Amino acid sequence: MELFTKIIAKKIILTSCLFFLGIAAFSQKEEKNGTIYIKHPYIDVVNKSAKAYLEKDDATNKKIFADTATFWVSGMTKRVKIEEAIKMWNSDFDFYSDIQQTQVGYPDFLHYMDKDQKYVQSWWKWSGKSKKTGEMITVNFVQFDLFNKDGKIANESIYGDFSKMVKE
Repeated sequence: MELFTKIIAKKIILTSCLFFLGIAAFSQKEEKNGTIYIKHPYIDVVNKSAKAYLEKDDATNKKIFADTATFWVSGMTKRVKIEEAIKMWNSDFDFYSDIQQTQVGYPDFLHYMDKDQKYVQSWWKWSGKSKKTGEMITVNFVQFDLFNKDGKIANESIYGDFSKMVKE
């Protein structure tokens, strides 16, 4: 019985040591990589761009985006230049009426210390009525806008299921 008690005690000690060693090995020190803002001028820029899209105000969007800006949306195989993106956005109005783009929740401005990256992430709901079928289409999406040092959008990426948005 005494031998059995010693074996159990050793197992408990060994298990405890392994447990605490595991905690120590997998614990991480907190490290700050940037700041998140709920209000920032770059958020206003993204909202201005969304308004320009709805008003088909290409001149405003050309001022908001850098000359070298690129655009990508789920389903595209590669990024396109902003000039091509603006044409693509305008074609939405050829196939859909009553287009709305409503912000969902609130956007955030993310300022990463690493490489001084500045992003606005925002959530939206796009809706429009198909001119061909009369069906109302709704797409929820998240949008990430990377800003350059001049305060212009250098890169816009949109993630959502746009498969219902047929343009024919």
